[in-house]
Amino acid sequence: MYEKQKVDYSLYFVSDRALSRGRSNLEVIKAAVQGGVTLVQFREKEASTQEFYQEGLRIKDYLEAVRIPLIINDRIDIVLALDADGVHLGQEDMPIDVARKILGPHKIIGASAFSTDEAVAAESMGADYLGLSPIFVTATKPELVAAIGMKGISFLKRAAKIPVVGIGSMNQSNAYEAVKMGLDGVAVVSAICSQEDPKTAAAAIKSEVIRAKQSF
Repeated sequence: MYEKQKVDYSLYFVSDRALSRGRSNLEVIKAAVQGGVTLVQFREKEASTQEFYQEGLRIKDYLEAVRIPLIINDRIDIVLALDADGVHLGQEDMPIDVARKILGPHKIIGASAFSTDEAVAAESMGADYLGLSPIFVTATKPELVAAIGMKGISFLKRAAKIPVVGIGSMNQSNAYEAVKMGLDGVAVVSAICSQEDPKTAAAAIKSEVIRAKQSF
């Protein structure tokens, strides 16, 4: 079990098999970790529960060996079956306080937030970190049409005491500015998994995050 107090949110990779150019989730995750990813969310919308579990086992074995926390998107049953490090919950998923009762105090629970009110509510119910979305409108979440933008980051960061990562078309070109505005890290999907070389892509984004944090 990864100690949640020690989690580094700098570069949070969210897997997406549909965007991975025919490569497996594990193949892309390995490359991303080699490039400097600090946290991995395994997201699988299409697979059966059996497939999700079996692939999750392989991913967990790898991430445990390299000491990177594994977060499962939505599925608390998969978190329990794998003994993964935690879960990420959206606004339409299980309530955070209920998830905490099921998972106990040591698992990481992340929550998506689209406004300051949602962020404050998630924190009060026991979330360990927030996924602030979307910083920019993104093709991976077409239902989200209103971007928070850079100015919204500092406003929300003042309202929440827990770590905040930004998601929504985050990439090498905007990671520096987003972290400078107060984010604890950036969550990246296509800017890593859709690239020809995910390792190099991850390393380039990581360098921008580090550069921003060193400027404080």
